[in-house]
Amino acid sequence: MTALTLPDVAQQTTRLSGTLSWVGMEGIALPVQLAGSHVNARLSAGVSLEATEARGIHMSRLYTALDALEHQPLTITSLQRLLAVFLESHQGLSEHAYLDISGDVLLKRDALISPLSGWKGYPFTLRGQLTPSGFQLELEVAVGYSSTCPCSAALARQLIQQAFTEDFDDIPLTKQAVLAWLGTEEGILATPHSQRSVAHCSVRLTGSDDIPLASLVERIEEALGTALQTAVKRIDEQAFALANGQNLMFCEDAAKRLDRTLRKMPDISGFKLKVVHAESLHAHDAVARCEWQW
Repeated sequence: MTALTLPDVAQQTTRLSGTLSWVGMEGIALPVQLAGSHVNARLSAGVSLEATEARGIHMSRLYTALDALEHQPLTITSLQRLLAVFLESHQGLSEHAYLDISGDVLLKRDALISPLSGWKGYPFTLRGQLTPSGFQLELEVAVGYSSTCPCSAALARQLIQQAFTEDFDDIPLTKQAVLAWLGTEEGILATPHSQRSVAHCSVRLTGSDDIPLASLVERIEEALGTALQTAVKRIDEQAFALANGQNLMFCEDAAKRLDRTLRKMPDISGFKLKVVHAESLHAHDAVARCEWQW
C-alpha cells in the first residue's frame, strides 16, 4: 500500500488576511519543579501570527516543546530557551512567544514556638515572553496573612478603660485585684477585629538564574509579621495573637510595608502589588495597590 503524504492544512494559504497577537493553547497540564516542590501546573503557550497569508500556527510544536520542562527545575534560562524554541519552530510566521505557568507551590512552615510544622500552599504564576525587544519574565505569588484593624484596637482599648474606671471606682486598687480583673471576660470585654488577608505581588525578574519564589514569600511574610499558620499548639496561638497585636495595620500600612521591602529585593527590576483585607466588619474588601518601575 502506497504511503500517502498527509495534508498540512496550517500551511495552506487563506483568503482571510491579517495578523494575530496571540495564538496557542490554554489549560495544558504539566508537572514542573519549582522551589524544591513538584507542582501540578497549568500552562498557556502561544505565539503571534504575523504572516498575513498563513492560515494558522503549528500548535503541536508548542505542545511537544513543553516536554523539556518536566525533567529539570524551572530556571530563567530554561524558560527563555523554551520560548526561543517556540519561535524557531515558527520561523516566518511568528515574532512573539508567550508562556504562562500557574500552580500552587507547597512550602514547609514551622510553628512560631512549638516544634510543630506543616505545609502551606502558595498560588503562583510565571509569565514569560520573548519578543524582538528581548526576553521578559514576571513572577506573581499570593501570600496569606492576618490583619488586625488599628481603629478597632483603639476602640476596644477605650471600652476596657471605661470598664476599668467603673469597676474600680469604689474598690481599692491593688496589684492582685487588677491582675484578677484582667483575667476575666468582664474586664477584657472588647477585642479588635481581624481578618484573613492576601498580598498579591508581581515582580519582574532579572539577574540570577534562579526563580526566587521561596525568598519572595519569606520577604513578604517577614515584612507583614502575621503569616498564616499551619499546625499549632496553644503556645503558638498565643504567639500569633501577640504578633497581631504588635502589627496592627490597615491595608495601606500593609502595602507600604511591602513596597519598602520589595524595593530592596535583589534581582528584580520592578514590581506591582495589591493587598486585600477581607473585612470582618464590612461586607466589602479593603484594597490597596502600588507599583514601582512597572
